[in-house]
Amino acid sequence: MTENKHLIWSDYDLDYEDWREELEADYPELSEDERIARMYEINEDYWNDEYENLNIQLTQPILVIGDLGLWYGRRMGYKEIISGNIRDCLYKDRDSDYATWYVDKLGDLRCDAIHHDGTNHYTYRVYKDAATETQKELLKEKLYRGIATRADITRVTRRLGDEIARVYGWTLPRLRQPAVQMRGEAR
Repeated sequence: MTENKHLIWSDYDLDYEDWREELEADYPELSEDERIARMYEINEDYWNDEYENLNIQLTQPILVIGDLGLWYGRRMGYKEIISGNIRDCLYKDRDSDYATWYVDKLGDLRCDAIHHDGTNHYTYRVYKDAATETQKELLKEKLYRGIATRADITRVTRRLGDEIARVYGWTLPRLRQPAVQMRGEAR
């Protein structure tokens, strides 16, 4: 875990020096430019591996919460991944130059996608099974208006990091349990 996040995949800031020794050993006949190109090809293969690793079907659609860096400023937005499959979160936008997917310290799947106008930050959460259509619509309206709070989001959705952590063997901080006492329970 680096900087309180678990990295899944990135093509941002690939450093040939980190790859040099292995690439020179595996491809001695290639020029340095060709080995650099090969580094990007191999990294792309790693993306395909992660796409397969995260083939996890959920029971509900996934809500993508976007903090978008546009040429006219930052905007909030959302979209839904109707398939409910976590691997579909690894969508590579043709407008993005670089992308990094990771699970943050709160257990949320996130993506930072850099493009010519700025950086988009995405948070992926799945609707809770008990969430009503009215709750979902209210949350989307608040997201659209840019007024949704973390409490609004966690009331209707849950994090994806727990499913992802099981694939990679990561340990995530436990979720805080609400301080609600059930009748007959001792505190």
